[in-house]
Amino acid sequence: MGRVPRIGVLGLQGDFACHRASLEALGVEAIRVVLPEDLADCDALVMPGGESTTMTRLMERNRLRPALERFVREKPVLGTCAGVILLSKRADHLPAPPLGVLDVTTERNAYGRQIDSFSAEVMVPPLGGPFHGVFIRAPRLREVGAGVEVIAWRGDEPVGVRQGRCVGICFHPELTSDLRLHRWFLTEVAGLSLAAATAGANVGGA
Repeated sequence: MGRVPRIGVLGLQGDFACHRASLEALGVEAIRVVLPEDLADCDALVMPGGESTTMTRLMERNRLRPALERFVREKPVLGTCAGVILLSKRADHLPAPPLGVLDVTTERNAYGRQIDSFSAEVMVPPLGGPFHGVFIRAPRLREVGAGVEVIAWRGDEPVGVRQGRCVGICFHPELTSDLRLHRWFLTEVAGLSLAAATAGANVGGA
């Protein structure tokens, strides 16, 4: 048997624990990433939701930014909510420029404050149908570059994109029991093999 895939989860701030639980349910090793050396030997990275300003400042404080910049240009990465903001080429009101690997413009907190959070059905063609989208202080994708594939829609609005091995979504898949999006990222985007024991893991709704 080959080595168990090792997936980093950016753990500076935000809901990284829920992403770890989803990844571990799929049979991979989930590593909390706080310092540059934590990225060593990671096959892919998940950048979770949280507060993007705080996350940007902690990246600088922990001297993590140079290592992150290299990693997201070389290996697969999934950014959710604040994660897609940090991966964007253009985002408003951050204390430092975003990492710039997704050719999109994001607007932070575009749906309103925490009290305005909501759930909605999202169409995700790579998954073959709808997904339960949880939107918490979610960003909006205001501009999507020509080389970017839209992989998730809320009505006629893009809420998920892919550019090569980089995926960004505006909602929180880790807050449901549906593992399909994490599985798709690991297998179809990152090209990793999951343990056969996880083949029957929950693929249902919230």
